[in-house]
Amino acid sequence: MDEQGDRQESEIRRFGGEPDPDRPLGRAIRRGLACICPACGEGRLFSAFLKPVERCGRCGEDYTPQRADDLPPYIVIIIVGHVLLGGYMMTDLLFPWSPFVHLAIWTPLAVLVSLAIIQPVKGAVVALQWALRMHGFSGAPDPMDP
Repeated sequence: MDEQGDRQESEIRRFGGEPDPDRPLGRAIRRGLACICPACGEGRLFSAFLKPVERCGRCGEDYTPQRADDLPPYIVIIIVGHVLLGGYMMTDLLFPWSPFVHLAIWTPLAVLVSLAIIQPVKGAVVALQWALRMHGFSGAPDPMDP
């Protein structure tokens, strides 16, 4: 009975039920957006453009359990789609250009904005997982691992 209570408490903590004082969510996400280690705030979070480091160079935090996978591109698509669609609609009202002119303007802009924000968004997702102790960031083995 006591074991079940411990398990429920760890699941609540793991999935963000109660705030953890040593891993504040807001600070972790801000550090992730800055592409620095959410644990210490000093080490780099990425070794390449979208490849997170295995361990922080400063504090040694292990980032191998992170599973950002498809969430960062989905977030980028939502952000870029909403911002650029609004921009397209406003400029189309002011300047009745042909669709090809709009395509020549908005397509490169969408690609550039997407490339500019994908790394900070992925850093924020990794930091979110770290702050909520998801996917092995709690120190306990992840039951979802195969």
